[in-house]
Amino acid sequence: MSLPDPVDLHWLESPPPSPAPTRWGLPWRRGSITSEPRFHLVHAAGATPVDSWVTARWPDGSVKWTGHSALAPATESLELRPGAPEPASDPEPAPGPEPAPGTEPGAGGPTIRPGEHGRLLIQQTPEEVTVDTGVLKATVGLGRTPIPSLVIEGREVGSGGRIVASSAAQADPGAPRRAHEVVVTDLRIERAGEVEAVLRLSGHHEVADEQTLPFVLRLYLTAGSTRIRVVHSLVFDTDPDTLFLTSLGLRFDVPLRAEPHDRHVRVAGSEGFLTEAVRPVTGLRRDPGQPVRQAQTAGRTTPATKTWSQTVSSRLHLVPTWDDWTLRQLSPHGYSAAKRTAADRPWVTSHSGTRSLGYAYLGDTDAGIGIGLRDFWKLVPTQLDVSAASTDLGAVTAWLYAPSAEPMDLRFYHDGLGQDTYAEQLEALEITYEDYEPGYGDARGIARTHELVVDAFDATPGHEELAARARTCALPPLLRASPQRLRDAGVLGTWSVADRSTPARAAIEDRLLWLREFYRDQVEQRGWYGFWDYGDVMHTYDADRHGWRYDIGGYAWDNSELSPDLWLWLDFLRTGDAAAFRLAEAMTRHTGEVDVYHAGRFAGLGTRHNVQHFGCSAKQLRISNATYRRYFYFLTADERTGELLDEVAACEQALLKVDATRKVRHDVYSPDPHALAIGLGTDLGALLGAWITAWERHGDVEAEQKLRSAMAGIGELKHGFFTGEALWDLERHRFDTSRDRVGVSHLSAVFGLVEMVTEALELIDEPAFEQAWHEYCRLYLAAPEEQAEVFGAPLGGISLVPAHSRLLAIVAAHEGDAAAAARAWDAFFVGLGDQLNVNALVDETEWRRTRIHGPAVPEPVDEAAFVSTNDAAQYGLAAIQNLALIGDHLPER
Repeated sequence: MSLPDPVDLHWLESPPPSPAPTRWGLPWRRGSITSEPRFHLVHAAGATPVDSWVTARWPDGSVKWTGHSALAPATESLELRPGAPEPASDPEPAPGPEPAPGTEPGAGGPTIRPGEHGRLLIQQTPEEVTVDTGVLKATVGLGRTPIPSLVIEGREVGSGGRIVASSAAQADPGAPRRAHEVVVTDLRIERAGEVEAVLRLSGHHEVADEQTLPFVLRLYLTAGSTRIRVVHSLVFDTDPDTLFLTSLGLRFDVPLRAEPHDRHVRVAGSEGFLTEAVRPVTGLRRDPGQPVRQAQTAGRTTPATKTWSQTVSSRLHLVPTWDDWTLRQLSPHGYSAAKRTAADRPWVTSHSGTRSLGYAYLGDTDAGIGIGLRDFWKLVPTQLDVSAASTDLGAVTAWLYAPSAEPMDLRFYHDGLGQDTYAEQLEALEITYEDYEPGYGDARGIARTHELVVDAFDATPGHEELAARARTCALPPLLRASPQRLRDAGVLGTWSVADRSTPARAAIEDRLLWLREFYRDQVEQRGWYGFWDYGDVMHTYDADRHGWRYDIGGYAWDNSELSPDLWLWLDFLRTGDAAAFRLAEAMTRHTGEVDVYHAGRFAGLGTRHNVQHFGCSAKQLRISNATYRRYFYFLTADERTGELLDEVAACEQALLKVDATRKVRHDVYSPDPHALAIGLGTDLGALLGAWITAWERHGDVEAEQKLRSAMAGIGELKHGFFTGEALWDLERHRFDTSRDRVGVSHLSAVFGLVEMVTEALELIDEPAFEQAWHEYCRLYLAAPEEQAEVFGAPLGGISLVPAHSRLLAIVAAHEGDAAAAARAWDAFFVGLGDQLNVNALVDETEWRRTRIHGPAVPEPVDEAAFVSTNDAAQYGLAAIQNLALIGDHLPER
């Protein structure tokens, strides 16, 4: 059996300042790995063990995607090689801890799993799991304090790790707040590797005699590291009229054994840290001595007080001890920090700034805990608190929702405006583009995920080390393969590596870069941040107000409309650009959580674009689409995203709950499990994505059977994809192939259908399905007379011509037809006959931004009024896929 070739890996941004836990995903060409994979990293400093596991397989059972984790070295060049690293020639390492009696392998008790070189040990009992990374021992259990102990070298450095939360029953900021009891009810080892352990905790909040707000808390522990990565996912499943969240955070207690002047607090600003002691001895009227001052500011043990200047040591009891610190980031553009000596004393402002890195530390010379929240200032309102620092047991808290903010209000934003009938709702659609329906603008069931870190220390770290910890929390280091290596694996559909070899190619590449940078800057300039908002972009621009239409119905938040997620992911695949990845990552974290329902009556569906992410009454598969999450999952092996993919693995069941076309139907229809209406465009694209993903990831036989049956059924339909809507039997997993109708939607091919049909045809040989697909691609933009010859009349509803130019490109590439390729490029650039180009980006000959400032705008911003997210996603996807399919036929223009 041949081994796979080594893979050169690159840091997405730059190497971490010191070895750091990281994970990544890699694709493999069909047949290149047929056994369980095992790899290690090779670098200038030697070799590093790696955990490797399969995240997807090809139909022949060979490995398609792998996930990897390692304590990666801080070196620029890394190579992933097959096999285990060579044994070190160093002296025999010190033995690890002895197993408890009855827990050694084969003893029949709880298992202890030794990791690489005995560094990672996992011990499990019915009540708790203990993970020893070699430098940190973490105990994790059930109940209200799920992380009761963090130990370094036999000394407890942290305890009482728990989620804390509160809420009010009214939106009034002055309403009484009630503390939540947050309970972990389930604990399992999700993955136990030699290098990394992943623990999955789940539970709920108890408030007002109700169990609500289910959550999942994942803990990632890495051999050789004192860092715990934490991923917290919360589902808002309660009545937004009666529960207004007022705080949500992660808290750890910190044992404090040293004198107050040897206890240290660090709170991150935008670059460095507020560096303070519980009892400061710098800046006093009398000088304790330079060695004392230097030791305290460095976080080291100060010399014995008997060596201090007596003018200070004799009056030390007169220097106040400070108990609490707080940093409140209520806006993405500013924070304020303060401290106080006691809960019944006022806050004293220390400083203010712009954007905190979101990291705080409390400790002394024997122990300490640092805690950080990724995207701290982007997910406002957030907060960091250090409390009870003058006592024997202090605490440090990272607030995901700041208690100093106003209560979270998830009620619908207007009263319905009298839209009580479908006719009235459709009339309103004509003016605000909002699809309203009473009871549908409901937040119950949406979710949000946050990423945090918890760092354990055996002493207060130096400034450089702490700054490095904060930076890798704010921007986790990530490894990637080159675009060419990804392309060579033959995965994720139709795309090619960025190519500037001709002026025409370079012109399109310039525009793709322009679009990416424009949206990156719009996120910043327009302030698209917040607990629920960060990651999404706006739909359409209002040139009169020089702003995006944040308050106009269906023109506000985009919610994956026309697949900007796919555009950004393909942009990253072909360029390896870090900005593209971070935009796509944030969008995936948002759209997969906030725009989708994870519980309640709409579970499995997503919400169309609206002023609020949950506001539109169009609850559809096109938004909960697994296709949008696949890229992030496979490139990072992220367990939470895998969980989201599992949620929609059988999303066809959700169509029983809501008929997406109920307001415009002319036939009589009620969702029927034996004749379930499935649109052969937006619905089908989502279903193919869900079924293919479940089959590849889990070998799901039922998903494979549904996929094969659906493909065969569409091939049997008289009009194939042009049937528009077919009836699916949920029990028998098949379409009613007798349906004889023609229906076309301009949205059918712009929500992942092109991408997933392409992947389906790469996996399964189904000639009739392939023929039906190529007929759809050929006829959608065909001349009206050609359409009439096939269907008896020209097709209506043809639109989004540039986006659909890639359908012609598919035909041209498949048939080797240069004339069809030329027609495809014409469709992309100028339109076809009466089918005019409706993409303002293509119509605009010169793309440029205009700087807008003055009394008509609140802040200076860049404006490009011809840009909408619909057009950007259309242009990006069509350009990328046309270049891959028919780039050799690209005309010079």
